[in-house]
Amino acid sequence: MIKRVLKFVAVSGVITALVPLGLILSQPVKPLEPSGETLNFNKILQSGTTTLAEPFTTESVVMRDGYALQLRSFANGDGPLIVLVHGSGWNGLQFTGLAPQLSGTVLVPDLRGHGAWPGRRGDVDYIGQFEDDLADLITARAAEGQKVVLIGHSSGGGLVLRFAGGRHRQLMDGAVLLAPFLHHNAPTMRPNSGGWAQPLLRRIIGLSMLNGFGITTWNHLTAIQFNMPTEVLEGPLGHLATTSYSYRLNQSYAPRSDYVSDIRSLPEFLLLVGAQDEAFVAEAYQALIEGETAKGTYRILAETGHLDLVDAPETRKAIREFIGGI
Repeated sequence: MIKRVLKFVAVSGVITALVPLGLILSQPVKPLEPSGETLNFNKILQSGTTTLAEPFTTESVVMRDGYALQLRSFANGDGPLIVLVHGSGWNGLQFTGLAPQLSGTVLVPDLRGHGAWPGRRGDVDYIGQFEDDLADLITARAAEGQKVVLIGHSSGGGLVLRFAGGRHRQLMDGAVLLAPFLHHNAPTMRPNSGGWAQPLLRRIIGLSMLNGFGITTWNHLTAIQFNMPTEVLEGPLGHLATTSYSYRLNQSYAPRSDYVSDIRSLPEFLLLVGAQDEAFVAEAYQALIEGETAKGTYRILAETGHLDLVDAPETRKAIREFIGGI
């Protein structure tokens, strides 16, 4: 009888493991076909943001594992320590226009896996490493008693939200969320983020199942690809683009599955989104979030798209006002 039970358990375990592995193997990574359904890069391309030579000298801060995190820093007078967290696929150059305009000590990192010195492009070592990196950066650069504000755009906003719900939350005094990614099932989502994100759903489901059993062996596998326009990839800074993420990086870049819990953990925050955002539904943010926390201020910017939001004059003005009240 005992042998039969053990045999049944063994067979059940094999079947349980084969299901997620089958899901993963059934969806190989293929190059994305060029598509016009993606984020609107027109204003950025016209302004030259993606074709500028490197405008600011980078420096580095050593993380707990010895990795040299690259960043650009701005000493803009008195004020809080501000960390600007870029969105998916790009790097700190996203904040070329915004960073010099904010008062305080402004740090603009290229997140691990991104930029000119990514380590392993599109990958991290473990789920949650971005949070540890931000904590190490804040600890290394914040002066005693200095307030800390994290500002994140898109997936960067999702990472700020994740940070608020994690074990380092006490390091943050305020947050600015610029059209943040909340969750793939959140009412703020448009299909595939307006064509920008191409998730490998069967792989993600299979890897999630394995992680549920504590199996992380295959977390380095690609889980999502990005529809970066050819004009960007073939431009002078195209080599800085990151067009796919591993499962563990993608998980690290977003709020947890219980994203509402992360929302409830936010400090005082400002949320800005463009009325013409291609990736997210602008009107859905406040209705969702204010039911979970009363700490937020919300603004929808007219005639502003997802990527345009970062450099909009109204964005800069609203952030300055928010930081002045911290």
